[in-house]
Amino acid sequence: MRYLKLLTLFWQTSLAARMEYRTAFALAFLEAGLEAAGKLFGVYLFYANGFDLGGWRWQEALVVLGLASLLDAFFIGVFNPNLRRISEMVQDGTLDFVLLKPASSQFWVSVQQFAAEGVPFVLMSLGLLGYAGAVAGLDAAGWLRLGLGAAAALLLAYAVAFLFATTSIWFVKIFNVVYFLNTIVWTGQYPVQAYSRPFRLFMTFVLPVYFMTTAPAEVALARLPASWLLVVFAVAGGVLVLSRAFWRFALRFYASASS
Repeated sequence: MRYLKLLTLFWQTSLAARMEYRTAFALAFLEAGLEAAGKLFGVYLFYANGFDLGGWRWQEALVVLGLASLLDAFFIGVFNPNLRRISEMVQDGTLDFVLLKPASSQFWVSVQQFAAEGVPFVLMSLGLLGYAGAVAGLDAAGWLRLGLGAAAALLLAYAVAFLFATTSIWFVKIFNVVYFLNTIVWTGQYPVQAYSRPFRLFMTFVLPVYFMTTAPAEVALARLPASWLLVVFAVAGGVLVLSRAFWRFALRFYASASS
């Protein structure tokens, strides 16, 4: 409950500060709507021209696109604003103040900021995901599997992004690494079966994009048994534990501003 209160305080303060620029917030809704339409049109072009995305029907491919859009929205609203600041805090020494707080430093640097412009993208991505599930004909169990799969995907995306951001302790000037990861994760907007075998292996075993978009969609659509949700959560939990251990290890090499 203490961390939930902290999260609420962080995001209320962040939103209050960013909502001063209301025109920019309104324009973000327009941008999010145009981006969602562009994503749908991009997938439509493949099927309209007879391309086969790895044996996935149009309605099924939209579920993958919806999950990828949700991840992208959280990168815009939460992951990018927070994790890129780790590099800045190492440079100017303000990470010292975080480490002195009576709270988990990983939690603090991960959720302190929330970009108001990310709200429209989250809403649009949820709308896109809802539309995808509807046209795919998901039943109640399918919607439940989709919701759980999306939660696991977000957890995994955060853990991988935090692993990349932690390298800022050593390589201070790589603050754009999270943006780079965002770009790589966006390749998951299409089912991994649509890619060549070497890239499929990379997206599954090196950078686990498969478990962020395609696998949750396959479970929701009953292309994989529901037990595969445990696999997705196991991968997400494993990477999260690894990210926590890697952060604690990296802090041993942090030379604070006062040292």
